Amino acid sequence: MSHTETAPTPATARRSSALSGDIRIPGDKSISHRSFMFGGLASGETRITGLLEGEDVINTGRAMQAMGASIRKDGDTWIIQGTGNGCLLAPEAPLDFGNAGTGCRLTMGLVGVYDFPSTFIGDASLSRRPMGRVLDPLRLMGVQVTSEPGDRLPVTLRGPAIPTPISYRVPMPSAQVKSAVLLAGLNTPGVTTVIEPVMTRDHTEKMLAGFGADLTVETDAAGVRTIRLEGRGRLTGQVIDVPGDPSSTAFPLVAALLVPGSDVTIRNVLMNPTRTGLILTLREMGADIEILDPRLAGGEDVADLRVRASELTGVTVPAERAPSMIDEYPVLAVAACFARGETVMTGLDELRVKESDRLAAVARGLELNGADCTEGPDWLSVRGRPDGRGLGNPSPDARVVTWLDHRIAMSFLVMGLASEHPVTVDDAAIIATSFPEFMQLMAGLGADIQQS
Repeated sequence: MSHTETAPTPATARRSSALSGDIRIPGDKSISHRSFMFGGLASGETRITGLLEGEDVINTGRAMQAMGASIRKDGDTWIIQGTGNGCLLAPEAPLDFGNAGTGCRLTMGLVGVYDFPSTFIGDASLSRRPMGRVLDPLRLMGVQVTSEPGDRLPVTLRGPAIPTPISYRVPMPSAQVKSAVLLAGLNTPGVTTVIEPVMTRDHTEKMLAGFGADLTVETDAAGVRTIRLEGRGRLTGQVIDVPGDPSSTAFPLVAALLVPGSDVTIRNVLMNPTRTGLILTLREMGADIEILDPRLAGGEDVADLRVRASELTGVTVPAERAPSMIDEYPVLAVAACFARGETVMTGLDELRVKESDRLAAVARGLELNGADCTEGPDWLSVRGRPDGRGLGNPSPDARVVTWLDHRIAMSFLVMGLASEHPVTVDDAAIIATSFPEFMQLMAGLGADIQQS
């Protein structure tokens, strides 16, 4: 499946009766991207179950195929024959990542240091997103970069004959930047070092070690992590069962908290400590989230969650928590609309450079639907109404502008399930990039969401 620009499909969510059910969330997006990438690069066979089959991940798989990996699906299992580390082939056409920022940025690191040209393109949303944070360290390694103004797509990279290993201190909390530098180090002689002052999701380090990379991680007394990767080593194919995506879990989870009488169990959710900021925050707000059967699966923490409707109280979310829940702030803001008192979210500057300016998109959507909120340069505060009175918008012409952003679309559809009036988003088709089962899954729980 390749990405195609589709006509917008508006959707409307209305106040629903109690949600109930026992569900399994599609595979984690971050791990799914990396499974295709590392499997495509490793020697031998990689077998993947539980893969998220959204457009973003499929586009990453297509990019790896274009560079020599063999990828096929047999039943519920994806089977990859990799090229071997250092043996990617020059792509014959531009690599089209659609809406996939993670796939695009990580693949830039992976292939950018090869001594052949590779061109990266994407949809309108991805083409607006800045790539300089990844391109800057690649330039230090000797990669030639041709891009649109502001380091935006299309971008063409060509590596040097021999890339230069670097020691790079990540200037912002970004798993994508960290990962891109480490992946560039895979085909670079010597030791590539990444210094991470604030820990971000660590799937790249865990999975590279699992595939056999010579990688070490040290954390000092101040929490600064130093990651060292010995380049040009051998990666070996693995068996991977991808756990459920905590970012996708956020939507049915918050819906169950907000719709009175709800009781929903969500199975096999990734509980990596770098990804659980939303659950921690919601529990501080009074959410009834029960963690069942915590266990290890493939080196990752996994658990089942039982979620019951709860009365929430506003909190101040510390800025240092942002890296562990950066994709969940839109739906947290929706939850805050139904909490007693004020919820203050700080340290949100990273939201300005996501699929959309998520901070602005959330604030405008909340205002359109009667919420009392204030937006700052890197913060958002929301004053809630526990009964949902006055929230939503009775006008069918009042549509939240999603800006081709799947998480904005899903967050505001969740809002409509508990608000007094309906909530309409201008495009639900974009949800397929990360959570193609969203509509069907929510309907199965009893949610009233209708597409136009």
